[in-house]
Amino acid sequence: MTFDLQGKKVWVAGHRGMLGSALVRRLSREDCEILTVDRAQLDQRDGAAVLRWVQSTRPDAVIIASAKAGGIMAHRMQPVEFLLDNLQIGTAILAAAHACDVDRAVFISSSAVYPAQTAMPIHESALLTGPFDPSHHGYAIAKIAGMALAQAYSRQYGRAYISALPTNLYGPGDKYDATTSHVVPAIIRKVHEASQIGEPVVVWGSGRPRRELLHVDDCADACVHLLQHHAGDEHVNVGYGSDVSIIDLTLMVMETISYHGKILHDLDKPDGTMQKLMSSDRLRALGWIPRIDLRTGLAGTYADFLERFALD
Repeated sequence: MTFDLQGKKVWVAGHRGMLGSALVRRLSREDCEILTVDRAQLDQRDGAAVLRWVQSTRPDAVIIASAKAGGIMAHRMQPVEFLLDNLQIGTAILAAAHACDVDRAVFISSSAVYPAQTAMPIHESALLTGPFDPSHHGYAIAKIAGMALAQAYSRQYGRAYISALPTNLYGPGDKYDATTSHVVPAIIRKVHEASQIGEPVVVWGSGRPRRELLHVDDCADACVHLLQHHAGDEHVNVGYGSDVSIIDLTLMVMETISYHGKILHDLDKPDGTMQKLMSSDRLRALGWIPRIDLRTGLAGTYADFLERFALD
C-alpha cells in the first residue's frame, strides 16, 4: 500500500526541532502542503488545544517529531519533565488525529526504549524484553507509551499509525551544548572550544562505548518513506547500519576541525551503554537505505555549528 503525498496536507509537529526542520526540508520536495504551528500558538501538551487546531486545519497525515529531548545528563537531571511532557505530547496529538479522522501518522520514538543489555544489532523484537538504561527512564517510558498508543489506534480502529525509532541523530539544527546535548554536537562544541585556546579535548568516560549515528536528513527521508510505504502497525528501526567508538568519533571531529591537540579522559563521567547498534532490516526491506556517510555529515554539521554559534 502506497500513500500518495500529492495534494495532501501533512502536519509536521515539532517543525523547529532538528528532525522537524529536516522533515520540512524533505517534504518540500513533494507535491504536498506542509502544515506547521509554532509553540507560542499551540501548546502541544494541551489535548483540547491540539484537538481544536487539528479540527481547523484538517491534515491528511501527521509526523510527530515534537518531543522534549536531551542527552544522558539531561535525562538524569529532569526525569519528571522528560516523562510528563512527552506523555502529554504523544497522547494529545494521536488522540486529536484519530478524532479528526487523520488516517496516517508517524510517531517518532527513540532507541532509548530498548533494553540496556540485549544482543547487537537490536531488532524490533527486543522491545520490553528487559530493563532499559535507567539514565533514560522517564523519557523511555513516555516514548513506549506513545508507541503503544499509536499501535492501539491501528489495531482497534484500523489507522495506519506507526512508530519510527531513530538511532542517535546528528546534523544541522542541533543543540551544541557541551553538557546536555547528544554525543556529536557535544563533541563538536568541546573540540572547537579546545582548538580556540590550544587545550586538550576532554572525553567523558573511557571513550570505548560505541554509537550508531544517522544524519538527520537521512532520518527525515526514512520517515517520509515510512509514511508513504509502511502500512503495518509494528514499530520500525531507523539506523545507519554501523557504529563508531566515542574516541574514534572524537578523532574524526578533530580531523574535521583540523585540530591536533591532546585528548584527556574524565573517568568521573559515565560511559552509559557500551554499545547501541540497531538492525534496520525491516526498513531496508521496504526499499530505504541511508545516503550520507559520517565524515561528510560531520563536515556539514561543523559548518552549521560555525554559522550558528561560533562567531569567532
